[in-house]
Amino acid sequence: MHAIRLSVCLFLLAITGFAQDVRYNFAAGQDFSRFKTYKWVQIKGADQLNSMADEQLKSAVDAEIAKKGLTKTDGENADLFIAYQVSLNQEKQFTSFSDNWGYGPGWGGGWYGGGGMSTTHGSTSTIQIGQVDLDMYDSTSQKLVWRGTASKTLDTRAKPEKRQKNLAKGIAKLLKNYPPPPKKS
Repeated sequence: MHAIRLSVCLFLLAITGFAQDVRYNFAAGQDFSRFKTYKWVQIKGADQLNSMADEQLKSAVDAEIAKKGLTKTDGENADLFIAYQVSLNQEKQFTSFSDNWGYGPGWGGGWYGGGGMSTTHGSTSTIQIGQVDLDMYDSTSQKLVWRGTASKTLDTRAKPEKRQKNLAKGIAKLLKNYPPPPKKS
């Protein structure tokens, strides 16, 4: 029974360990309902993806933003400028478990309990952590009005189908709270 509980705990820990972490922030008092169009721009000096991954990321964002009522434009008169930055890092992951077994109370070791044996097994692995920072700027004032960050979204080692699915899931989760709810008076 102990082994089953331990296995379930390790499984749940593994699931939460790989979950995407999403955070966002926005300019207070900003009227997001006035933004109807957007244009992709590039942040000078920011890390960018290769052309294929760039297209996949932008397609995922375009699909989610379209659901929010925004229209992409290549013209100069966009209401929002959207840009991204990426960060790819590696992290060590350590997993361990113990297999305990013993005699229990009253078995050969006197009235206070017996002996037993415990072995701890462990393994390490390197996981890729890819973070996407998505910025939205008011084109008129050139000020940042919304920023979202999704970590564990980009995995350069994953198969293309898994990579695209993970990216779409991360972007959907990231833009779930865009536009922010209007401030109540």
